[in-house]
Amino acid sequence: MYEGSFPHKRYQKTLEFLRAHTPAPADILDLGVRNPFVAFMEKEGYTVLNTAGEDLDLHTEAVKNSDAQIVTAFEIFEHLIAPFNVLKDIKANKLVASIPLKLWFSPAYRSKSDPWDRHYHEFEDWQFDWLLEKAGWKIKARDKWTHPVKKLGFRPLLRLFTPRYYIVYAERIS
Repeated sequence: MYEGSFPHKRYQKTLEFLRAHTPAPADILDLGVRNPFVAFMEKEGYTVLNTAGEDLDLHTEAVKNSDAQIVTAFEIFEHLIAPFNVLKDIKANKLVASIPLKLWFSPAYRSKSDPWDRHYHEFEDWQFDWLLEKAGWKIKARDKWTHPVKKLGFRPLLRLFTPRYYIVYAERIS
C-alpha cells in the first residue's frame, strides 16, 4: 500500500507490525508529541491522540486518564529515566512499543544541541522484556530489524547485520 513512500524503513516495519497485531479502526494514545509517523497511522484508519510533551517520568496522568484501546510508544522509553512508572500506570490493555537496541559497537545516543534528545537507556531485548513483565505486561509478539546506513566503514557494515530496532505487542496481565 505504501511501498516506497516511507521516509524510514522503521516506519514501514512499525506500521506492518501495528496493523498485524492491533488492526484499525482503533483509538490510540501515542506517547510523545505528534510526529510524522502519526499521519501514517491515521491514514491506516487509527484515531490517534498524542501526549503533550510532559515529562512521563514524573507525570503519568495522560495514560491514567486515557480511554484509548491501545497505547503506542515508538522510541520513547529509552529517553525516560524510569519507564517502569508510565508502563505501570497505562490504563489501556494493549501496548505496541519499539525501542532502539543497545549496540556493542556504538555509544548511547546523545544530542549535543537538544537536552531532551538523548538516550538514558539503550536496552537489550531481554531487558525490555523484563521491564514490561515487571510492569504487568505479557508480550504476545515481537520483531527486530536492522537499520543500515549509506556510509562506508566498519560500523556501517555491522549495521547491515545487527538488529537496531525491537518492537513488541503486549497485553496487560495485572
